[in-house]
Amino acid sequence: MAQSIAIASGKGGVGKTSIAVNLALVLRQLGSRVTLLDADFGMANAHILMGQNLRPRIDKSMLANGTVDDALSTSAHGVTILSGGSAALDLLDLKKNERLQLIRNLESLSDETDYLIVDTPAGASDATLAFVAAADRIVLVVVGEPTSFMDAYTIVKAAHLEHGVRSFSVVVNMASDGQEARRHFDHFLAIALRFLDVELTYLGHLPMSLPLRRSVVARRPLMANPADAKGVEAEAFRSIAQKLLKAPANKSSGIRFFLDTMEKES
Repeated sequence: MAQSIAIASGKGGVGKTSIAVNLALVLRQLGSRVTLLDADFGMANAHILMGQNLRPRIDKSMLANGTVDDALSTSAHGVTILSGGSAALDLLDLKKNERLQLIRNLESLSDETDYLIVDTPAGASDATLAFVAAADRIVLVVVGEPTSFMDAYTIVKAAHLEHGVRSFSVVVNMASDGQEARRHFDHFLAIALRFLDVELTYLGHLPMSLPLRRSVVARRPLMANPADAKGVEAEAFRSIAQKLLKAPANKSSGIRFFLDTMEKES
């Protein structure tokens, strides 16, 4: 039964795509079938981080003909990739109905994947909120900066008030240690709960890490080879993935990825 997970951040540069890619790899290594949708259309880079030369890619004709099958490719690590590619100017101005049509078209993957990881555009744009609201679980990536907190809060507020989303999970990236990360989460939680009736689940943190930075430059995800993934970063990704799958899911009534998934679980 396919489930969808949206990875979001209030601002760019906080490691959202790297986390999306590595979580996809962890879930694949656990034996699940995983599809990674890079929803930052026209500016996609998840395939770059995976060292993948993307062919084919999503184009507007696929939004009209009801299938995305022709845009699927499989990485060397066994993760299926669906992306608009980089510098695809025709995808930069997708209209609301085109975004919703894409979400609906992904229903065709429901029997072929266990987890759809959606790497959303940074920020709280209409596109980001559409993909966030359509997902079963939402992961917010934050760093210990006031601007990161406030921008992430904007996503939580808009998703909650405009789409009825209530449950969010949080990963603190680039933290010095676990205590600092927990303080950042508690601060963000206090901001959210002061004004909104939402539920935030702490998934854990990732350290300020030279190996992670090197993996991005090398276009080789840290979790690409389980035999090499033995450091604190690898353990953190595994722990985050396990907690994520136990985190509360959303059951909003709007358009959804794999609409029947949560209904069947009810």
